[in-house]
Amino acid sequence: MKAHIIIGAGLVVALAQPLSGHHSFAAEFDANKPVTLKGTVTKLEWTNPHIWVYLDVKDDQGNLQPWQCEGGAPNTLTRNGWSRDSLKSGDQIVIDGALARDGSKTCNARLVKLPDGRSVFAGSSGGDAPRR
Repeated sequence: MKAHIIIGAGLVVALAQPLSGHHSFAAEFDANKPVTLKGTVTKLEWTNPHIWVYLDVKDDQGNLQPWQCEGGAPNTLTRNGWSRDSLKSGDQIVIDGALARDGSKTCNARLVKLPDGRSVFAGSSGGDAPRR
């Protein structure tokens, strides 16, 4: 009987280990690579476990580049003054965040300057906002 308990506990630990990295900021984003994006919102996904803000950003040549930025959990953001209506398609915003490690046009949003001029915290993980 004791062997069954030990084997069962071992299986739980072994199967739970891969799940621990799912919400790892450091695995997906680099806090040492800050980015500031000024662009036009194309879509807001207000979903768990994290919101996503999609925006078009002009590159150095003036071409529009689609970006996606992960934010915090809707519940956390609501307590920080956000709502699902805080951003809408066409809004001009500025996002400060951390670049994705994989080189994609993805960031972890830490601070968002809203169209009304307010700056709101957008994160939930990853420690402090990137330093400038």
